[in-house]
Amino acid sequence: MTIIYDLKQVEKPLKNPVLTIGNFDGVHKGHLALFDKVKERAGFLGGQSAVMTFEPHPIRVMKPGNGPPLITPTEQKLKLIDAAGIDIIFCIPFTIQFAAISARDFVQNILVEKIGIKELVVGYDYTFGNNREGNIELLKEMGSLSGFAVDVLEQVRVDNIVISSTSIRHLVEQGNLSEAKRLLGRDYQICGTVIKGKNRGARLLGFPTANLKLIDELTPSLGVYAVRVLIDDRTYDGLTNIGYNPTFDNGQFSVETHILDFSRDLLGKTIRVNFIERLRNEKTFASIEDLSEQIGKDVLRARKLFSKLKG
Repeated sequence: MTIIYDLKQVEKPLKNPVLTIGNFDGVHKGHLALFDKVKERAGFLGGQSAVMTFEPHPIRVMKPGNGPPLITPTEQKLKLIDAAGIDIIFCIPFTIQFAAISARDFVQNILVEKIGIKELVVGYDYTFGNNREGNIELLKEMGSLSGFAVDVLEQVRVDNIVISSTSIRHLVEQGNLSEAKRLLGRDYQICGTVIKGKNRGARLLGFPTANLKLIDELTPSLGVYAVRVLIDDRTYDGLTNIGYNPTFDNGQFSVETHILDFSRDLLGKTIRVNFIERLRNEKTFASIEDLSEQIGKDVLRARKLFSKLKG
């Protein structure tokens, strides 16, 4: 895979490129359907499969402060697109100047002359260019003049539910991780660096935790989750608490993960947490002893769940 971060890096047109364009936040099943079509057509043409996406999300440039929390930060998004088997990724800086490019100039100057597009794959509602003046009708018109084809994919559904980044974001925020997984095609994941906590997990509760400084913006709703933790390409079972530690009444938001049967020091390490199932809401306990007893029950329930999944 090749990642191109600046169109100036493109010194000559690609080989029979088939391209799709979008933000692709979440890289969900709908996006994967576009990528599959791109790969299929590129194979037919003996060309290169390509994806064009943008950094930052365009809404953050056009309406600062109004953008939704991202499902996938850029680094993870690029890894997921790579894992989908795409040859070339354009990760283009989205600026006010880029946004001002007219739809026709974008197609002619960038897609046709710069990239050498042979086929474009887009979703049914695709718009682009300054003030979203470009649409599928314009693409087909310019394609017939400039010699590229346009494939339009309809909505992708799972059990009659339209897959979209917005619907997945709402499911994650509600803590409905099993439904989010059905639309994503994988477990929802967060990534963070382990930082020094208040040393209460092991010292007071008997369950050491890794406190995460998150890279991600989107976190599931407050509560306790069964998770799988990725550390140095190895996966461990665990539990993650998202919330404000109300029993200790300190009011600070935290994401803490207890890794089952694990004792290594992870301070400063970046780890990934895959959410498997929500176990319970966050709640206030009458005492530290009551909280410790409940965590023990959570661990037992999580072990039974992992045993069932592995069996």
